[in-house]
Amino acid sequence: MNFVEELKWRGLLHDIIPGTEELLAKEKVKGYIGFDPTAESLHIGSMVQIILLMHLERHGHKPFALVGGATGMIGDPSGKAEERSMLSEEILQKNVNGVENQLRKFIDFDKGAELVNNYEWFKEFNLLSFLREVGKHISVSYMMAKDSVKKRLETGISFTEFSYQLIQGYDFYWLWKNKDVKLQLGGSDQWGNIVTGTELIRRIGGGEAYALTVPLVTKADGTKFGKTEQGNIWLDANLTSPYQFYQFWLNSSDEDAAKYIKIFTFLEKDIIERIIQEHLEQPHLRNLQKKVAEEITRLVHGEEELSGAQSATAVLFGQGTTEQLSQMNEHLFLQIFEGVTQFKFAASELENGLNILDLLAVNTQVFSSKGEARKMIQQQALSINKQKYIDPNGIIDSSALLNNKYLLLQKGKKQYFLLIAE
Repeated sequence: MNFVEELKWRGLLHDIIPGTEELLAKEKVKGYIGFDPTAESLHIGSMVQIILLMHLERHGHKPFALVGGATGMIGDPSGKAEERSMLSEEILQKNVNGVENQLRKFIDFDKGAELVNNYEWFKEFNLLSFLREVGKHISVSYMMAKDSVKKRLETGISFTEFSYQLIQGYDFYWLWKNKDVKLQLGGSDQWGNIVTGTELIRRIGGGEAYALTVPLVTKADGTKFGKTEQGNIWLDANLTSPYQFYQFWLNSSDEDAAKYIKIFTFLEKDIIERIIQEHLEQPHLRNLQKKVAEEITRLVHGEEELSGAQSATAVLFGQGTTEQLSQMNEHLFLQIFEGVTQFKFAASELENGLNILDLLAVNTQVFSSKGEARKMIQQQALSINKQKYIDPNGIIDSSALLNNKYLLLQKGKKQYFLLIAE
């Protein structure tokens, strides 16, 4: 299966310039994707582009990753209903460094692939030279016809953002002229910007260039892919913990997971088809979602963080034990319970033991009253550190603390509270 054929069966092909597949079949091609540093981390939407470059490399071609140190100063209007906020140079440079470091995790730039920054060729390019050398080759009507511009005409688009397609188009021309890059890849929302580049190559350089785009990933329920109540799912573990990252994929619908396993993993076709078929036969096991979560978490965060996320999931939603909780390092422990309601109380209260009802309704507010707490315990609906608690007159002391600091309470099946002894 060649590169384009693989993209097709994985659902990763949207638009393609005629002749692109034939070019890729007959020679090893240099192809690039641009990443604008709009934040200090890429998010999972960017993983589609990263995986695209990885597929290109796996098929013997040479990937170029372009970080937009220059285009990041402008802001791409594609897919945006209003003007982006301008980033300061300090923030922009921080974002550039963050994006470059993340790209190095997935693509080995010491073995053929190249990492470039378009600020390198734009920093000495003055406005008059750009207008003479680039602007004269593309008409205003051509630029106005692009979807990224047409969709903004009613709400307004500044000349700054209007010029973005020329700047990105020049990137392609520069790479074609100086690096022999013949192919640009990207999301379907970038098609207009990409073909502007092929036009500049044709009109300025008299050459020919090629392009293909991938569909934007969507969710079956119509909500935005890569978003949760907490915000974006980031690739940076400091912004989205590996546990939260793993949970995002684990909570995918059946329809979405069947799509994600093709897009976000490198599993072979026959293996994917078998996993999907097994899932259809036993959907309650959610083995499809587990496989997607396993593969993409390993790719982004590594084996150790994957193992921790799986262990944490077993503790919270499976047959987890007090022993598993006690063996969990504090870093992972806090990752898991980051969004759980927390109460703090004085550690000194546990020195001589503390009545369980006082702990639950006086020292903390897990329950609004001792009567409510007593009733819940008598109904065997309360667990402490994953063990059912059945004595409403019981005493809790410091020996019950996890990591010498925490108590994990569970009301019913899903409601957790973290008590912190300070």
